[in-house]
Amino acid sequence: MFKKLLIAVLSFVTPISLAGPSFSNETGYRYWGYFQAAPSQSTWSMAMTGPTTNVADGSVEGWIHTFSSDSIDAMAPRLAPNFFKLCSKIRPVAGKKRVGLIVDFGTAAIKPLGESLPRRITTCVQIDSKATGAEILAAATKIRAGSSGFICGINGFPAKECSAEIKTPRILMKKS
Repeated sequence: MFKKLLIAVLSFVTPISLAGPSFSNETGYRYWGYFQAAPSQSTWSMAMTGPTTNVADGSVEGWIHTFSSDSIDAMAPRLAPNFFKLCSKIRPVAGKKRVGLIVDFGTAAIKPLGESLPRRITTCVQIDSKATGAEILAAATKIRAGSSGFICGINGFPAKECSAEIKTPRILMKKS
């Protein structure tokens, strides 16, 4: 009787105790996330459109090599947008706009194996008043895009992949 009771208890307890976080075997994507801060804003908003729309003078554009999955949201650039800090030394010019740009190459936890993280880019781009987010990025960096226009690499990082599917890095898993 005791043996049957022990087997019944273990068959109930074991699956519960061995179950890890629901996303322990989950996969997601590492890719270039695109964020924006409207003029006078000091927090990032994930861009709801691609970088093919006109960006307002006084905005800050943010790019980060990030990871997201069903359980993990994309991380915003780790440096807060600050148009004044980025563009105060660039004088306005008629017919042009000034836009701050931050490119964050992400963390070691998600970088492709064998690659080094470049230094973060923080700059001000003065460009035609009708320039899009992609044109602003291209004015300050070298872009590698996929056939659909998806941004795959910035200044050679990552070297080859484009929005790679990977297992969720352990460090990003929420502790339960």
